[in-house]
Amino acid sequence: MQISMREVKPMSKSDQTIAVVGLSGRFDAHEVPQVRQALMQATNRTKGHVVIDLGGVNFIDSSGLACLVQGMKYCREHGADQILCNLQQPVRIIFELTRLDRAFKIMVSVEEATTALAA
Repeated sequence: MQISMREVKPMSKSDQTIAVVGLSGRFDAHEVPQVRQALMQATNRTKGHVVIDLGGVNFIDSSGLACLVQGMKYCREHGADQILCNLQQPVRIIFELTRLDRAFKIMVSVEEATTALAA
């Protein structure tokens, strides 16, 4: 799995930056420790919101879903939000079957997610 991280400073009144974490490849139990660390690091570094770009993820299992739920909880504990975006069809189906699409904020693109968080 490839993990990329960058910070975005949206055009808004807030000085808060947004971390964008990009994931690609299979998101399974083997990858959870490094993704969990990246999500915690992103939240701590920006002390703000996190956008997770799943555009490159073609498979996710229950441990990957649990990792994202833990990341959302960690963000909320720090007064921030987590938004998922760019879900490929196989991944979107898993979110719909587990009804996690109702628990997460899911956007079409990184730009849409950062705009929503900046508002």
